[in-house]
Amino acid sequence: METATESSPAQPDISHINPADADVWFGHPRQLARLFTTEMWERFGYYGIRALLVVYLTKFFLFDDVAAGGLYGAFIGLAYLTPVIGGLIADRILGSKSAVKTGAIIMSLGYLGLCFGGEQAKPVFLYGGQTYPVTVSTAVNGREEQYVVTSAGSFVIRGQEDGSIHLEGATGQPLPAVIAKGEYRTDGIRHPLWVSLMLLSMSLIIVGNGLFKPNISTMVGSLYPPGDPRRDAGFTIFYMGINLGSIGSQLIAPLLARSVGWWAGFGIVALGMLVAFSLFQFDKGRLAGYGERPASSTPRARLISYVLMAVAVPISWLLLHNTLDSAAAASEAAAAGTGVIGYLAALPLLGKALLACFVGAAFGMPIWAYRAGSRAEFQMMLVASILIVMAVVFWTLFELAGSALTLFAERSVDRSIFGWDMPGGSVQVFNPIFIVLLAPVMAALWVWLGRRRAEPSIPVKFSIGLTLVGLGFLVLPLGALFVDGQSRVALIWMVLLYLLHSIGELCLSPVGLSMITKLSMARVVGMMMGVWFLSISMANYAGGLITQLTSVATVGGEVTNPKLALDTYLHTFTIIGIAAVAIGVGLFVCSPLLKRWMHGVN
Repeated sequence: METATESSPAQPDISHINPADADVWFGHPRQLARLFTTEMWERFGYYGIRALLVVYLTKFFLFDDVAAGGLYGAFIGLAYLTPVIGGLIADRILGSKSAVKTGAIIMSLGYLGLCFGGEQAKPVFLYGGQTYPVTVSTAVNGREEQYVVTSAGSFVIRGQEDGSIHLEGATGQPLPAVIAKGEYRTDGIRHPLWVSLMLLSMSLIIVGNGLFKPNISTMVGSLYPPGDPRRDAGFTIFYMGINLGSIGSQLIAPLLARSVGWWAGFGIVALGMLVAFSLFQFDKGRLAGYGERPASSTPRARLISYVLMAVAVPISWLLLHNTLDSAAAASEAAAAGTGVIGYLAALPLLGKALLACFVGAAFGMPIWAYRAGSRAEFQMMLVASILIVMAVVFWTLFELAGSALTLFAERSVDRSIFGWDMPGGSVQVFNPIFIVLLAPVMAALWVWLGRRRAEPSIPVKFSIGLTLVGLGFLVLPLGALFVDGQSRVALIWMVLLYLLHSIGELCLSPVGLSMITKLSMARVVGMMMGVWFLSISMANYAGGLITQLTSVATVGGEVTNPKLALDTYLHTFTIIGIAAVAIGVGLFVCSPLLKRWMHGVN
């Protein structure tokens, strides 16, 4: 979940404006209330989609985990990349207010488009060049079972630990009783029109988010004159709206999708986005003078910007489609033992582009600083680059909440709360709940430590964040010692995971952007901010790749062997958990050297 970013230290109030004389909201400019509410409803939409999407892809369109994980990672990665461009367009041409309204309309269209999914994909079983239909029904134990339908009858599919399947009752004609891994395949029959509409809707959300996300934050900053001591508190209030919106949507959207239909889950987030647009469109002049177009903006420039937005939609569609088409290629390359080069060569276009840009920027900027700056500037830029790489590791694992962890919760977690079966996508809600509860506590802790000159340095905070995100994943294998008869982990272990992840987020996230502005050379601070956002995009894309590594065999959107699915998830979670803890400890050991290279930056 998102948290407030630390800004520069408050300066003396030189505005000569008495806040008590103005129209205020909790001591802040009244416009903050409208921006707070707008952001709350927009984030209601975005996090509602995050709670629904990967389950929707696997259960409605019946994509396997490799395709769903790759598509989810590409979607979220692009959604975090486009704000870099959207911010530039607003600063130079449209103005923040117009960009926010345009982005809201485009996202609303995207959310509404997801309401029209067409007919659900039909599951099929492929063996020996033949395609057989599959039916799914609920067994006595409450789990759904899959049946292959043949001319000789219907056979229950039982997944086995070696990856093979056992068809109960099959005698060899037309299907054998046991089929080895790799000799069969499951899929879904999907109409290309509905898949294309889904990708178009996702593309609209990507482009709209690029215009909305950076510019409403810019407007919050414009509410305060230089030196206004209320600025930091204002951003804290504003970012609280993010978490409140996400709590609501992550509870409501999956519940509606399960009880009414997928269209209802997507419909409620579309409604939230339309409310966000209405708050800006019908502001009754309350936002007049804030986020207006720059004086240099011309009709020609605005026309060009709208054309660029229109072109960005099919480009996003092509990148998503390419990701979907080639989703299995990198996974197959890795399984075939082609090595790192073979794996990278098999990545979709978006993966190659993101990786090349990020590696070039992360390593290129310190090299440039070594040649163009002083020794101190080089060391500070080197620290910034190292911490950016550490942030990629953190966000890659943290953002598995919307993909691998959601699928894990859906398939391998007993989500019963006093008899109510919580939807798998709703389990994410514990993160924003903990952020709301713990953010004031953590802020007070840093202040208390700061007064005693004991507040951890930025590298130490990063190391704590990395260690905690790793420990969160290591909690799950511990919980697996107490699984029920259906190979499900108790919900409390997921709650503990999100508690650790939330504390880690509060250690790392608030200092990220501030770290960039303080450590970067003045000539390239804007470019380094771009690298920071690129790193978040890269992390979300990489999270999709990790989700592919946790892929388990499914038929009709349901796992064929619950125990094998649990073991597969825990194997991957254990590896990434140990790796994150090791990296966190290593960063902690190196933190004194990094702090020295920061030359007094805190």
